[in-house]
Amino acid sequence: MGLRFTVLGSGSTGNATVVQGASHTILIDAGLSAKRLDSLLQEQGIAGHQIDALLVTHEHSDHIKGLGAFARKHELPIFANDATWGAMEKHLGKITPQQRNIMETGEQITFGNMQVNSYPISHDAVEPVGYCFVEEGVKLSLATDLGYISERVRKQIYDSDVLVLESNHDTEMLRVGRYPWSIKQRILSDVGHLSNVAAGEALPQLMTDRTKRVYLAHLSLDHNQMDLAMLTVNNILENHGMFYKQEEFPLRATYHDRPTAWDVVSQK
Repeated sequence: MGLRFTVLGSGSTGNATVVQGASHTILIDAGLSAKRLDSLLQEQGIAGHQIDALLVTHEHSDHIKGLGAFARKHELPIFANDATWGAMEKHLGKITPQQRNIMETGEQITFGNMQVNSYPISHDAVEPVGYCFVEEGVKLSLATDLGYISERVRKQIYDSDVLVLESNHDTEMLRVGRYPWSIKQRILSDVGHLSNVAAGEALPQLMTDRTKRVYLAHLSLDHNQMDLAMLTVNNILENHGMFYKQEEFPLRATYHDRPTAWDVVSQK
């Protein structure tokens, strides 16, 4: 089968993604309430107790809001680097020693035949990471909350079968938006979030003949729209000579209020 995944929620209102291999089901981030996570999982045909592990990218609330309650309810192990544990543990409530697992940045661990690699990203958290998943020769990469795409990040997520990539904001919408200038500066900085243009400009250096689909993720509700993000990114791809027939269109949407359909990532 390879892998399959669903993005349960994406954006500042809460982030969570499920990646499932032949023998293990992994939840990446739990930025929604435990009740909401259970409801979304049920929609996707999974019970909370079927999750085998929780991986954490960083300690911001839109990534850990429901983490403690969900992990306690279903008695799940949590994996994060030591710095992230130090920053988030006080927000989680009681976590048993058995649930507390260290996965250091850059470490590779396996769940059955699923190989999981963490890699460092640029964001204003203590030690944020992204994750790549490989099983049966297929590769799925999750890359959000990026101030910019460093060469190290590029090497990690390059040549993925499917890539979930941040396309957080339209720069002009952000500049004229309601946020204070200090927050705008943070979002636009190298430890902020990737814009539509930055995502589009990165893709020609990330996509290969192997790349089947790209999901645009972590869109701002205030300073972006999915149609605009799609148009901006696709126009940049076309400017780089990357043309697609409508039925081969590689860009896919994620949502803040509903999950994406299960996507099976295979070598075919």
